[in-house]
Amino acid sequence: MAAGAGGDGGGELKLLGTWASPFVQRVRLALNLKGLAYEFIEEEIGGGKSELLLASNPVHKKVPVLLHRSNPICESQVIVQYLDDAFPGGAAGGDLLPSDPHARAVARFWAAYIDAEFFAPWNRSFYTASEEEKTAEMGRAAAALATIERAFAELSRGKGFFSGEDRPGFVDVVLGGFVGSMRAYGTAVGVEVLDAGRTPLLVAWAERVAALDAARGVIPDVERVVELSRYARKK
Repeated sequence: MAAGAGGDGGGELKLLGTWASPFVQRVRLALNLKGLAYEFIEEEIGGGKSELLLASNPVHKKVPVLLHRSNPICESQVIVQYLDDAFPGGAAGGDLLPSDPHARAVARFWAAYIDAEFFAPWNRSFYTASEEEKTAEMGRAAAALATIERAFAELSRGKGFFSGEDRPGFVDVVLGGFVGSMRAYGTAVGVEVLDAGRTPLLVAWAERVAALDAARGVIPDVERVVELSRYARKK
């Protein structure tokens, strides 16, 4: 069990998760960016699931789960959007989703695209034993990243983040949860996910995300992720 970031929240928020989960990391980024205090309750990686987790998420039985005044909210993207609804502005004075309805819809589209078109094949590439399948899945993930690179060029409007502002927004948080894993993937598998030759904008963006105060203690060290991933592949 560990304490989260300082700020508003009034002791109302608890987050069930693991340090290694990119989906937990995106929620922690969101909480920190909004300046919300929370209690981080760590689940055991690869072990039994706590009674609190099973009771809070009986459908999927997975982290992350946010408890707000003991009421559970599940699924990382849902949680991040909930934080904007429940804590408009937050202690840090900004929302993650834009106020304009069309801009909000665009952000949600790209967030869904990231999980479905990039993460899904990338994740499959790591766990498949077939080199042919691994190559095919990485090709799909790389194609999605090329599309996301073009989206960044349009959405950022010359700024440092997908939000088009000097501070991260919803899409930055969604993709930002993968920064630690993307960095570790090259070491563990020998294939760089983000490459300066193919996705220079995303490479620079990932550096900015990792340097955020909100990312401190959230995005894990490469070696720690690599060690865990090697253990998972052996299992």
